[in-house]
Amino acid sequence: MNERLIGRVKRVNGPVIEAEGITDAMMMELVRVSDARLIGEIVKLSAGKAIIQVYEDTTGVAPGNNIYGAGKPLSVELGPGLIGTIYDGIQRPLELLASISGTFIQRGIQAPSLNHEKKWDFTPKLKIGEMVKPGDIIGTVQETNRIEHRILVPPYGTGLKNNQWTRGTLVEISAAGSYTIDETIAVIRPEDGVERNTSLEITMIQHWPIRKPRPVLDRLSPGIPLITGQRVIDTLFPLSKGGTVAIPGGFGTGKTMTQHAIAKWCDADIIVYIGCGERGNEMTGVLKEFPKLVDPRTGTSLMERTILIANTSNMPVSAREASIYTGATLAEYYRDQGYHVAVMADSTSRWAEALRELSGRMEEMPAEEGFPAYLPTRIAEFYERAGYMQTLAGKEGSLSIIGAVSPPGGDFSEPVTQHTKRFVRCFWGLDRHLANARHYPAISWLDSYSEYLEEVEGWWNDQVGQSWKENRREIISFLQREVKLQQVIKLVGPDALPDSQRFIIEVCTLFKNAFLQQNAFDTIDQFSTVEKQLKMMEIILLYAKRGASAIKNGVTLLNLRRMKVLQDITKMKFTIKNDDTRSFDKISVRLERSIDKLEAIYVRPE
Repeated sequence: MNERLIGRVKRVNGPVIEAEGITDAMMMELVRVSDARLIGEIVKLSAGKAIIQVYEDTTGVAPGNNIYGAGKPLSVELGPGLIGTIYDGIQRPLELLASISGTFIQRGIQAPSLNHEKKWDFTPKLKIGEMVKPGDIIGTVQETNRIEHRILVPPYGTGLKNNQWTRGTLVEISAAGSYTIDETIAVIRPEDGVERNTSLEITMIQHWPIRKPRPVLDRLSPGIPLITGQRVIDTLFPLSKGGTVAIPGGFGTGKTMTQHAIAKWCDADIIVYIGCGERGNEMTGVLKEFPKLVDPRTGTSLMERTILIANTSNMPVSAREASIYTGATLAEYYRDQGYHVAVMADSTSRWAEALRELSGRMEEMPAEEGFPAYLPTRIAEFYERAGYMQTLAGKEGSLSIIGAVSPPGGDFSEPVTQHTKRFVRCFWGLDRHLANARHYPAISWLDSYSEYLEEVEGWWNDQVGQSWKENRREIISFLQREVKLQQVIKLVGPDALPDSQRFIIEVCTLFKNAFLQQNAFDTIDQFSTVEKQLKMMEIILLYAKRGASAIKNGVTLLNLRRMKVLQDITKMKFTIKNDDTRSFDKISVRLERSIDKLEAIYVRPE
């Protein structure tokens, strides 16, 4: 890296440094502070002065220390080798740093984000003389057993000065073989936008500023759901691929475990998990657990499609602020290759707290609850990087963002939760009462919502069945009616209600226990296909329809409760496997016969 002296330290205020004598510097430029070469970033410039945000412990930095500029913004390395690696918030490989400095990371220590010595087996996909454009795929590398890494022509804004070329000729491309990420594997001669006879050398590595979204050709409608295998999500509050969702909840309500379940079971191609400001022991659990998890679709380790970013609460607060941008940039890189990527941000509240601390140290005017006035803008910028896109190469890829929010005391009216709700289209609110009752996932069916219902309806109709939307509407209606009845019960008791109304509560209780509640430790119940979910919902609604009719015709609620088939319905999530749809049909037939018998006994002919 070509560093140059650009100024000196004037004042140190924790991770924020005031510099003077600044020359030849630019906003958001990557800098090194003092002889320890601490990594920082210029966040404010004015009349020879600058405010620098440092991503490491500034103990020992003193006024007069030199500041060196790198001439570029804080960027990440993109290329083969990202999958399966554990990084910190500024893409330093933690396992490599641990081997160099031991358990505690030394200040100023540096290590390449990617292995520059490892050779990768490159397979060309284009031939000399073909026309190419930014974002095209020129070859592939088998990064893991599951992920084929597609080597891209750098997108607009990289590679050449004034890089505005739109087409060029491939004049050289390497034959199939093993190469390092720094070796030139192709040469392109642009035909417009640059000087004549200028060539662009392509390697397997790219650099991209973390705060700048990568370009795409078009933003498409997110019409395909992200299937998670969690019934309360897929059936009631679906998330589209390329969508955004917030998971707010107080301490102990299951935010992290919900994200773990989604990371393991969702049908995204790649998972980027960002531990942003979480407790060290919780992040340690993630780092130990993820490598042991088995991808249910391939039978291999889940790490073969996962990138982990660990930035715990005891790490520098400014690196926490950068971590979610680092994760989003890595995700965009794989999206540009045509993959569906899911980003788990746990939690954005810790990121917002980092913004608040840094803003306070820079003596900015605080807004509500001490957060900076630009908090809504930063939240919006982050979630806007999600989407179902048409890449520059013409492929389809998506980036879904699942952000956990940790409101103090579980108060959903606090600023981070409220501003996040403005910019996401799906909301999975966690309920402490459900968590205390060991009802997981503890997603409240009253507080949660999804605005992707219209988009995913077509997919459900084509791939699963035409009845999904109507069944969902009926179930939601039952749950809403139950809330009103529970309020009446608190006043007068359950015995004051007629059987027809008590039956509504009975149906909702069955739906909660047999459908919404899910056991992550049961080999059958931990994941449900959409076909199984629809069958389960149809059986419960059949019970609701036939039971209501039977009560109207004189059958008592007590007789309905005594039906043996009701036990099979309650246990069907544990006893019936995903591919055994015939068993659901058998239960439906038995249910119909059982109610027919009751009606034959109790219904008197007119």
